[in-house]
Amino acid sequence: MIKKNRIILVIVMLISLLFPTNVFAVGDGNIDTGGGGMGQGTSTNVWSSGNEGVRVTVVRSSDHAVVTNPVDITNRPPSSSIYNFGKVSKIQYNNGRALSPVKGGYVCIKPSQSIPKIISTDGTSNIAAIKSYFTDEQVIRSIASITGMNFDTLVNGDYKLLLEPMAYYKFEGVMIATTATEAAMYDEAVNGLLRRRMVSLTHKNLPLAMFLEVSDLGYPAWSGSRTTAASDSDIKSSLGLGIVRFKEQPEEVVVSTYDYEYRVDTDVITAVTVSGGQSDPDNPTRVSFTIAGTSYNVGNVFYPRGDSQIAWVKWHTPTTAKTMDIQVNVMGPGNTSKSTIHVKIVDLNKNPPPNPVADDRNDGFVRTSVPTRAEKERADWSIWRPWWQEYWVDEGHWERDSWTDSEGHHHSSSYWVSNWVDRGWWEFDLNQYQATLNPSMSIVCDSNNPTARGRSMKSGYGINESVTASISTNQSSAVTNPQNAVSYFPEFQYKTYWRLLERLQSGSTAKFAFQKNSYSTYKSRTHFTPIWMPDGSYEVNTWVIDAWTPSGMLSSNLTDALTIEGNLWSDWHIAPLKP
Repeated sequence: MIKKNRIILVIVMLISLLFPTNVFAVGDGNIDTGGGGMGQGTSTNVWSSGNEGVRVTVVRSSDHAVVTNPVDITNRPPSSSIYNFGKVSKIQYNNGRALSPVKGGYVCIKPSQSIPKIISTDGTSNIAAIKSYFTDEQVIRSIASITGMNFDTLVNGDYKLLLEPMAYYKFEGVMIATTATEAAMYDEAVNGLLRRRMVSLTHKNLPLAMFLEVSDLGYPAWSGSRTTAASDSDIKSSLGLGIVRFKEQPEEVVVSTYDYEYRVDTDVITAVTVSGGQSDPDNPTRVSFTIAGTSYNVGNVFYPRGDSQIAWVKWHTPTTAKTMDIQVNVMGPGNTSKSTIHVKIVDLNKNPPPNPVADDRNDGFVRTSVPTRAEKERADWSIWRPWWQEYWVDEGHWERDSWTDSEGHHHSSSYWVSNWVDRGWWEFDLNQYQATLNPSMSIVCDSNNPTARGRSMKSGYGINESVTASISTNQSSAVTNPQNAVSYFPEFQYKTYWRLLERLQSGSTAKFAFQKNSYSTYKSRTHFTPIWMPDGSYEVNTWVIDAWTPSGMLSSNLTDALTIEGNLWSDWHIAPLKP
């Protein structure tokens, strides 16, 4: 069968990117750019250079919370009647906010100090000017005023600026305003029509106008192509953002170069993104994962030309810690950027706290805040579903008959012989899937504590913990249930020692508790607080992990606290025997 070819002329120019290392007056910009030519447009699908802006959101560094309403700044404000999706940041979308189209009511700010060119159309990078602008003190003061944030508070190191490039353009005859993330989400909603109409803007020059040089706020540094169109999933996860921070970030210790870190004896998912050409039932792509000598074959990996599809395998890790390499082989029109996936498998049940004793001391103890751990309570992924668009064509032919009648006259006639042939093509629908993790934790005074009062206790006694984690999804076959939870304690600065909780109930709603304590007289599921623990809040941190999806692991960083008042020694009284 012959497929309909859709060819979009795209002019791509390889550019030399700049990586300035100077530190600016107020902020330090974590931004880089790419891009290329704009290709061809039509009167109903067109963007004009200069119709651009930046969405600015103030984000708290510690927990990535959005603390101000996003604001849009532009040198060329569009009509307030333009279609838009409201003022929503990339972080809010990634946390589960849905697109909500709005007709009119669009508000933006034209700054007194014009912003530099954001979206490249000629293959040249404007990164130096963008960094200089968004780290300039006067610009930061203006942003603080616009967002309603005190300038000194904004720059004290507790907050960061999230920048998102925007474009104002005509799509199917209607003017709309979108960030790169909104464009990718909208493209998914219209089954790839936006990409087909305006790929050079919405999937190349807009998302590649800004991306991270180093990972920050939970977003990775971009290591993919800087000159070719990106997929919707890559845009949502990694492109169309820059970050300005106001405190020198210490150099991170490189823990490993592994693509995945898993726990022992755990159901996990390993995924790759397949792209290149078009994969359809007539010309399908298959992916093979070879894990510990066993091959897992994944078929029906379909996607339209110019897009991509995640392919994944669910498997169970070994019971001992080790490193592994997973070999990936793609058969068919597609390819993947990784043919070898490096995996590290760790055992978290090897470092429980030592036995506390009555004369323990820690005169230098200083309370520390609960650290930020990786959190992702919602994951989204999609699957392309091909369907055949019929297009019947009569490819028949004329035939001619001739004969001589009884009187010797010659005659001839022509007639059409039909031959109907389906010359259709494959179309694709994009099915959306999601999974959400719903965790909770609670700590209480140990049931064997004779002097506990509600949520108050003396140091030296134990605590009990219960954790519940449920997962909800519209594709249960593509996820694993929550499987592990790890608790960290303030006496160890939330590191050094930890407790891997025991899973008491499996399934879509899992329940966890401390393992039985070998130092407990009653072999209770308890953790003993140190007798030297100062009065005040005793806050336990639990990291719920290992609910896997095709787009990564769902996890949550939980806390709960009791109050310490006094210590165990005050419950004991020593007196001489009566004579």
